[in-house]
Amino acid sequence: MKIILETERLRLRPFRMEDAETMYKGWASDPEVTRYLTWPVHKDIEETRTVLARWIKEYAKPERRNFAIELKENGELIGGIDVVGYLGGVKGTPVIGYNLSRKYWGKGYMTEACRCLISHLFSSGNKEIRIDANVENTASKRVIEKCGGIYQTTEEEYLPLKDETVRIDCYLIKGDQ
Repeated sequence: MKIILETERLRLRPFRMEDAETMYKGWASDPEVTRYLTWPVHKDIEETRTVLARWIKEYAKPERRNFAIELKENGELIGGIDVVGYLGGVKGTPVIGYNLSRKYWGKGYMTEACRCLISHLFSSGNKEIRIDANVENTASKRVIEKCGGIYQTTEEEYLPLKDETVRIDCYLIKGDQ
């Protein structure tokens, strides 16, 4: 589904094929950014183009919420945020995932983007939202807590694209907050 959301500093918009180079250079090729993601660093820009083509095709699905994060002041692409899945099927609890180019870490952008998507999901009728973070990813867990996430449990998750099992902390955000 192609939706555009805005905050004071950010625009959350659908990804476009012309985002490939910025995405590749900004975060998809950066091992520090991909360290805690479910997918490995991209080997080359062609891999990024393949991923973008798949994402763009998926916008035809009404439940698909995948946003490029850009700065409103200059249109610069700085990261991405999306509903990576739904617990219990597409009518179930949305699960949010996100990433941000390293040069924009520590500026509050991800908290702002996350709050925006959370608000959108609640206004769309969702009652709760889940966000997971690798147990070692303290920065991501701070973002989740700033957005109202309450720790629920720690689980092991197998990441097929990385062929590894990781421990994740699971947080829930209730719509009645």
